[in-house]
Amino acid sequence: MEICIIGTGYVGLVAGACLADMGNNVICVDNDIKKLEQLQNGIIPIFEPGLEELVKTNVLESRLTFTSDIDFAVKKSKVCFIAVGTPQDTDGSADLHYVLEVAKTIGKSMNGYKVIVDKSTVPVGTAEKVSEVIRENSDYEFDVVSNPEFLKQGNAVEDFLYPDRVIIGSDSEKASKIMHDIYSPFLRTTNRIINMDVKSAEMTKYAANSFLATKISFMNEVANLCEHLGANAEMVRIGISADSRIGNKFLFPGLGYGGSCFPKDVRALIRMGEDTGCSMNIVSAVDKTNRMQRELFVRKITDYYENNISGKTFAIWGLSFKPKTDDMREAPSITIINSLLELGANIQAYDSKAIPKAKSIFGDKIQYCQNAYDTLSGADALLILTEWNEFKRPDFNRVKLLLKSPVIFDGRNLYNSNTLKGMGFVYCCIGIKAQ
Repeated sequence: MEICIIGTGYVGLVAGACLADMGNNVICVDNDIKKLEQLQNGIIPIFEPGLEELVKTNVLESRLTFTSDIDFAVKKSKVCFIAVGTPQDTDGSADLHYVLEVAKTIGKSMNGYKVIVDKSTVPVGTAEKVSEVIRENSDYEFDVVSNPEFLKQGNAVEDFLYPDRVIIGSDSEKASKIMHDIYSPFLRTTNRIINMDVKSAEMTKYAANSFLATKISFMNEVANLCEHLGANAEMVRIGISADSRIGNKFLFPGLGYGGSCFPKDVRALIRMGEDTGCSMNIVSAVDKTNRMQRELFVRKITDYYENNISGKTFAIWGLSFKPKTDDMREAPSITIINSLLELGANIQAYDSKAIPKAKSIFGDKIQYCQNAYDTLSGADALLILTEWNEFKRPDFNRVKLLLKSPVIFDGRNLYNSNTLKGMGFVYCCIGIKAQ
């Protein structure tokens, strides 16, 4: 099938590469000429496992091409995916400026029937707005479909190739059949396509992300209470996750969620509620708890040093908001590092993928190190902010030797507290009272 993907961010690029890998002819559109040249040469501007190989293979086979000419791409394609950003507006709502701008251009470029697919995360009612814009600029027949993505950064390629489910929100039998044809190669063994109306599909993405964010914030609140009462949050997590009704995912105490989806989608859902006079009390509390979790971690540090960390040097392991990505959008590390800098501390940081992004955020305010152990030299304490695999089994004797004092503040609960204390470390984590 002839497909165009408008927008080459995480969602657009992964979708384009995976759809091309199934034999479709895919044109990816972007207005960043330098980025397009890099992509055509197999240079991927983001870190996502498996994506580089997928792009290179399909470019070589001429199934995947890149262009800035949206008019050409629309005319060549039967299905047009809109995968541009929907950044958070100042009031918390999703900014649809880019989506509607693309819709207008699609309308002007149409040369026959098209299926227009909202792949971007958009609030309920967006498909109607997209339809109105296209209708104002074209007399051709078209259908607008909501097809929300459920890709986890760090596992996005796998998620697209082997999806849990595919949501198709459409009021058109014709468009639904075309979407089924597109996704059927990904679902040969089981039928996980769920058909629904457009508004329900738009809401499903926000509901899913907000529910997962709720599990994270709930577990963090329980963990904070465990610390005060002397209970062990890790034992509590194991106990409740054994209940099949609850499950074991998104229940690890830590620094809260970040990234491009959860924070933005939670706030957008809150805003949708405000706009319609429907109070979103639980979701509002989720957002508040998530913000507080970073502040509580900083407070652990300042309390230990009796509210005086001026001149102290902290080693940071992990900058990205989660492992297996270089994305630092809404990363806990940003809030924590900025707070420590404001209090006069020095920072020595390492992340295997996110340092280029970190430099664009912090500049020369912090020191960037070549490996995890380099951060420890002369540091007063180690702070773990991202659970990269390489941090899970370090040489603790070497860590202890390099640090000024054997102190670890672990925001991801990577280690056994009793083991660390037995080795002479002061070990402060989430949900277990420091002794």
